[in-house]
Amino acid sequence: MLKVLLSQRMLAFHALVLVIVPSFVWLGFWQLDRWELRSASVNLQQDNLAAEPVPVSELAAVGEDVAPGDRWRTVEASGTWDTSHEILLRNRDGSGGVGYHVLTPLVGEDGTAVLVNRGWIQRGETALDAPEPPAAPGGTVDVTGRLHFSETEENSGLRNRDDLPEGQLMMVDVDMIADGLPYPVYGGFVELTRQDPAPDPAPEPVELREVDSGMSASYAVQWWVFAVVAVAGWIFLVRRELREAREAREDGRPGEAAPAGPPGQEPSEAAAGTGGGTDR
Repeated sequence: MLKVLLSQRMLAFHALVLVIVPSFVWLGFWQLDRWELRSASVNLQQDNLAAEPVPVSELAAVGEDVAPGDRWRTVEASGTWDTSHEILLRNRDGSGGVGYHVLTPLVGEDGTAVLVNRGWIQRGETALDAPEPPAAPGGTVDVTGRLHFSETEENSGLRNRDDLPEGQLMMVDVDMIADGLPYPVYGGFVELTRQDPAPDPAPEPVELREVDSGMSASYAVQWWVFAVVAVAGWIFLVRRELREAREAREDGRPGEAAPAGPPGQEPSEAAAGTGGGTDR
């Protein structure tokens, strides 16, 4: 048995099983951790969206980013739009496909501004054309929206480029934008959901992207099933190898050969002729 199990072919298979089974088990727990993290994000989003609106100054501060736990909270702010420092965010999805988001500073009475994503607009004829956003209403406005932390390459997958037209960016890097503004700016930014007075026309409101826990839980189960299948396959192969070795050994076992007689004589006759002696 040991000779069969320790053959070169079987040793290679043992090693393969020892590698893939722990790997499949680890991948299952990794997917389970991802599912738990995403489920926590789903719960956070739902809880924060259901919370009562609060002034933006309660959750944001100048020079500090928004805490991850406050993302999607509904905030309120009042002020006047500063369209002279308006920014277009490229490659943003809307009902008409890929276009721009309009990011406009809202300056409060105390001189502190918050960056507000007013919504989506269609792009121009070419990627270099800068469309004209719908005008923001003049005077003091009251806005309500969803609070977000600053966008980075890590949390958005985007990256600002130096070759973009003036007044256009790829992501809302609040610190970088604030450096070019003549007033202090709250950390984070707001996705507009309502404003009073409401302009007509206005950019299309940014659609809420609901967090999904995804298929990570089912993927975890699948990896663990693969681990069980690998173990079952190893057991099956070991049993088959042992059975085939046993059958081969039994087929090659030497039997008791009957004595051979003269040519043409049946073995039974030869055997009979060898008994006792010859009758006289």
